[in-house]
Amino acid sequence: MFYCTAEDIEIQLGKEPLIQLTNDNCEQNTIGTVVCEEAILYSSTLIDGYLRGRYNLPLNTHFPLLRVVAMDLSIYRLYSRRIMTEIPEVVCDAYKNAIKTLENLQKGIITLETQDNQTLQNGQYRTNKTELDRLFNKGRLSEY
Repeated sequence: MFYCTAEDIEIQLGKEPLIQLTNDNCEQNTIGTVVCEEAILYSSTLIDGYLRGRYNLPLNTHFPLLRVVAMDLSIYRLYSRRIMTEIPEVVCDAYKNAIKTLENLQKGIITLETQDNQTLQNGQYRTNKTELDRLFNKGRLSEY
């Protein structure tokens, strides 16, 4: 699942900067869709890596927070392909904030909320342990 689109990135960056970042053929004045899609794939894969284990993937609902994070990660990825271009500080800061947000989602400090303000239910943790495998089950704890 992709968390943002090329259109989202174009709205965020503007058409001309997106053309400069994605089009390797200087003669054409079009957005390099393959390059843009690869950046989106990178950001979506990175997001899934952070969310795996906390949420059941793929997510079936659209989450505005993940859209913003995916745009920030994708834009950073597009800038990082241009070796001779210095990445703007605002793009670097947005990337760092996106990673911090993903870390907080992974730790459960932040929870995902859908467009209609519904929070994804807790209890999405997955484990291979049974009650008997636990070091301190209810019976054991009552002994203390």
